[in-house]
Amino acid sequence: MSTNFKISIAILMALTIVSGCGNKSDGLSTISPTPTSVGSATTTPTVPPSVGATPTTSPKTSPTATATATATATVKPLSGPATSPAASPTPTKNGAVQVIAKPESITVLVNKMNSLPSSYEPTDLVYPNIAFTFSEKIDKRKMRQVAATAIEKLFAGAAKDGVPLAGVSAYRSYATQKALFDSYVKKDGEEKAKTYSAVPGTSEHETGLAIDVTGSNGKCAAADCFGGTKEAIWLEKHAAEYGFIIRYPQGKAAITGYQYEPWHLRYVGADIAKEIQSKNVTMEEYYHTVPVSK
Repeated sequence: MSTNFKISIAILMALTIVSGCGNKSDGLSTISPTPTSVGSATTTPTVPPSVGATPTTSPKTSPTATATATATATVKPLSGPATSPAASPTPTKNGAVQVIAKPESITVLVNKMNSLPSSYEPTDLVYPNIAFTFSEKIDKRKMRQVAATAIEKLFAGAAKDGVPLAGVSAYRSYATQKALFDSYVKKDGEEKAKTYSAVPGTSEHETGLAIDVTGSNGKCAAADCFGGTKEAIWLEKHAAEYGFIIRYPQGKAAITGYQYEPWHLRYVGADIAKEIQSKNVTMEEYYHTVPVSK
């Protein structure tokens, strides 16, 4: 092989090596992020740092995921959470009702589809300082501490407006609710009883956050004639100011599963109560759940 030919090969090989080094990438530094369109928002994926590099900022949620969540949220008619901190995937014996996972939650959704555990009993039950239609100091006078404080303020506000109120029934244990429901079944049959009374475990009274109220004279206590009274009108207008809602409003039986009960108050906190009132919705609608039709 001639000397000139050897030199030519050597030069060609050197040029090849130099060219290859010039195009070599660490797999990260030369990547150009490509914008990704999500709905109406456009995001740019964050390029990860080189191996061994120390991040200068804490990890953040993916821009794509954030934009997707935002786009989805704008579709919802309410600003409330999509689901209640209520039910777990574990069904009860009948295979239809779900057992509530966080029964202690102030905003827990209790209805015919979401049952409290039979063993659940609130740990912070107290006697609110309000008038009742009876004098005995028994369980149905009790409420959870936060609800008891709120109902005291509600009663005081009503009295200030010339609408004195009285409590009818607040907390009930699982056993008490069972005995009550069974008595209604014997009287009216199960189908009829379910329109106005809850199967044990599915009563809001078992949460310690609900109370039935009436006028101070005790008339129309937990009865249809309470609707339209000055007390019922005051409660419908002002209960949310104190964190309570009319849990079973008029015209919503196909959603809540219960007839209109203007006397049944449920504590959920002022913010949620005011939104539910302003939107004229039920807790089921607020949490975007399936209506309870039976």
